[in-house]
Amino acid sequence: MMMDKPVLNRFDIAAELPRGQNNPRNSEGDFAQLKDGSILFAYSRYHGDDADDDAACDVAGMLSRDGGKSFAPLPERLATAAELNTRNIMSVSLCRIPDGTLCLFYLAKFGPQSAVYLKRATEENGLSFGPPELCVPKKRNVYYVINNARVTISPQGEVLLPLARHAIVGEKGRRHGVYFGAACVFAGDGHGRNWYQKSKVLSMPDPGYSRTGLQEPGIEVLPDGRLYGYFRTDRHFQYESFSGDGGAGWTKPLPSRFTSPDSPMLIRRNPFTGIYYALWNPIPNYNGRIDPSRRWIAAGRTPFVLAQSEDGVSFSDYTVLEDDPEKGYCYPALYFLDEKTFLLSYCCGGEEDGMCLTRTRIRRGELALPEKD
Repeated sequence: MMMDKPVLNRFDIAAELPRGQNNPRNSEGDFAQLKDGSILFAYSRYHGDDADDDAACDVAGMLSRDGGKSFAPLPERLATAAELNTRNIMSVSLCRIPDGTLCLFYLAKFGPQSAVYLKRATEENGLSFGPPELCVPKKRNVYYVINNARVTISPQGEVLLPLARHAIVGEKGRRHGVYFGAACVFAGDGHGRNWYQKSKVLSMPDPGYSRTGLQEPGIEVLPDGRLYGYFRTDRHFQYESFSGDGGAGWTKPLPSRFTSPDSPMLIRRNPFTGIYYALWNPIPNYNGRIDPSRRWIAAGRTPFVLAQSEDGVSFSDYTVLEDDPEKGYCYPALYFLDEKTFLLSYCCGGEEDGMCLTRTRIRRGELALPEKD
């Protein structure tokens, strides 16, 4: 039976990260609880005067010692582009891998190519990370993209990285690859080593008029051990695919129940209750929500909603979290502290910010647990 839509008892702002002087953008991030009980939030912090996706960016951190009610900035960067002799690293995932090590994963850009790296926590409290280690190497004529909050542990104990693949058609300009994307999965062992491409490349069937193809994939583990894959598209729906063998083989990607503009979705399971939660933008651009001339102010990414599911496939009606028509809400990260308390981050910029990607908000919420029969 389908669940009722989520009910929030609380939904408080814990931190706001607006752009500032020499800091034109604070963008997508992820959470992890450290061994001393404090909570780390890592995010993309741009510097200079350019907020473009390819501009100068490092990975910064904030720390909460009061259960996510407030966050304070860390004085040192968690990872820098200079370590890799480049100018931009971004799209952070924090994940405690099966051997117990907290790892920080991020995308690194090298001219027209890209690669994915991890850094391992070198202290008990997780605030110091070791040197960068390569997970997904640069590949000729391929530009990879991995979103924030995307690293998943498979039922077999592998660390899974869902990636979008974009062809490189030239090195002129600052755009690395063509906009049209396909998808694949890389995997490493439970120690975060021995990385390899686990799946074949997944493409949008009958792409027709699509400009995006399959972009910004995500993976979640279902109760029966299958993997559920989802993809951003411009066909007014998130697409979906299933894997029954740990991520090697996937079903044909098809439209899901989630209507959406070309904006990312996130699905996360609460480990304390087993309930799945989906976050996305259900009203696409074709409904006339936004003037196309102002596309990158909000990009059709409003409202921002939450739905829940017991099986990870059949979701409830949604609860609206944000709905300002002049702002855009996207690139969420969701972390559960217990059965009903969660932390949520997302981009939330508007006209005063220049675009939706330059401001990030952290909220601490409390869910009303569904009644049991």
